[in-house]
Parts: sequence; structure tokens; C-alpha cells
Amino acid sequence: MTGCVFNIQKFSIHDGPGIRTTVFLKGCPLRCLWCHNPEGLEPSPEIEFEPSKCIGCGACVSACPAGCQTMDKAGRGFDRSRCDRCGKCADVCLTGSLKRVGRRMTVGEVMAKVLDDRLFYETSGGGMTLSGGEAFFQPDFALALLESAKEEGLHTALETSGFCSRAVMMKAVPLTDLFLFDYKATGEELHKRLTCVLQAPILDNLRALSDAGARIVLRCPIIPGANDTEEHFTAVAALMETLSGIEAADLEAYHPLGTGKAPKIGKTQAFRSAAPAKERMEQIRAFIQSQTKKPVRIS
Repeated sequence: MTGCVFNIQKFSIHDGPGIRTTVFLKGCPLRCLWCHNPEGLEPSPEIEFEPSKCIGCGACVSACPAGCQTMDKAGRGFDRSRCDRCGKCADVCLTGSLKRVGRRMTVGEVMAKVLDDRLFYETSGGGMTLSGGEAFFQPDFALALLESAKEEGLHTALETSGFCSRAVMMKAVPLTDLFLFDYKATGEELHKRLTCVLQAPILDNLRALSDAGARIVLRCPIIPGANDTEEHFTAVAALMETLSGIEAADLEAYHPLGTGKAPKIGKTQAFRSAAPAKERMEQIRAFIQSQTKKPVRIS
């Protein structure tokens, strides 16, 4: 079995307990306006292009079978409309101006990289985390990775938007020690406008996870001008108090990394926001904490 992976991040300390390796799977059904990982949206490999790194050697022009890469008096060009993403241009690029984003990997190949750091997991209480994109966008591959990790005795965590098949999510429960469940906005209209999907099935899946005995940490991105409202923060606290499976909430401040990454893969991200100040993040944390006994943290 293979899946499309766009990053394997070692020594990750923000995706579950201890020192972890986070495996990022490509493909996501949401289109959040502020997406931090636009390279994870499409399920197939892509080509990243940074013109500033190009030295004009012409190797990519010769390597591209579709003639997408050009170099003439008008300058350096990349016609993405003709690109089939074969990656041959990136394979010969000497400077990293062209890179493959995402590649097919077997479960064994992924796990070999994960297990390289077993000692760190054992000494810190860490393990493997699946993220994305949306990990459940590649359901069979995600479940196979979780199963393999559990066979190796690793702690497993999985980050999800919750917009996925209920049946697949329930299969993941006995294989997943901790769910990092994104809670992005409150209210159907606002949620649809910010993420392009409805909220109701997400909340239904969250309740089903809790009822199934899963351990859950809510992940709440704080996006000024989008979801920075008392109504939303009150809803976060209410979920924490009413669903027994939720152990804590982590507040994540918006950062603009997605706006810089999107153009490199031929996308645009029009959304702009200032990062919330530390003082504002603490105000939000205190407001939610005043309404729940469970921990509310700034990650």
C-alpha cells in the first residue's frame, strides 16, 4: 500500500506528547482561507518553483518532456498548464529552485523513517503523529500507518478536521492514543464561509469520538478578523464541558506562512490577517478557562 506524503517532520514537539515524528499526508476536503499548509491541499504530487534560486543553468529545460520549463530573452518561465508533475525538472535542479512536493511512499518506507527516532520516543513519551492536509483524506493509508505504529509499540496521535467518514474515524479509535481535533469556527454560515464545508458533520464526528472513549485535545486556530469572537470562545468552553473525551484545548495563533508558500506551487492566498498579540492570546485563554475546569493552553 502506498500514500502521498509531503513531509516527515522529525523532532516535533507540538503535535502530541513528548518528542514525535509528524507525517504529513497530502489531500484535504477543506479550503480554509488562512490555510497554513497549502501544499497539503491536493492529493497528488506538485512542483514547487522559487525563481529567486534559479541560476539559469537550463538543466530543467532539457529535462522537461512537456516543454513546461522555458528560458529565453523574456526570462525564466514555467507553464504549469502543461505540467504533468513528473518531477524530472526537480530531479536535475542543482539549487532547489524546483522541488517535488509530495511523493508516493509505502507504509514500510514511512515507518522506517519514523522508527529511526525510537529512542527519542522512549525517553520522552513521544511517538508518531499523522497530519496533513487531512490525514483521513487517505483513509486506508492512514489506518495502515496507525496499525503499523501500534505493532511497533509507538504512541500514536492524529490531527483531523473531523470532516471525514464516520466509519473510518471509528476504525482509527483503537489505533490512536490521542486525537488532535481542529475546531475552527462556530455556526454553519461562518464555518462554511471560512472553510468551505459545513460544521454539522464535524460536530457529529466529534461527539461520536467522545462517546467511543477517544482521548481528544481541541486545536483552535485564532484568526483575527475571522473567528476572534466571544461566541466562538464560549462554544469552545461548552464543548469542553459537555464532551467527556475532550481533555484540553490548545489555542494556536494565526501565522502567515501559507501566504508565502502558496505562490511557490502556483496557488494564491488572498486572505491576510495580523498575527494576534501575545496579550490577546492570553485574554482569550483566560476567557475560555473561566468557563471550563479542563486545561486551556497556548501552543
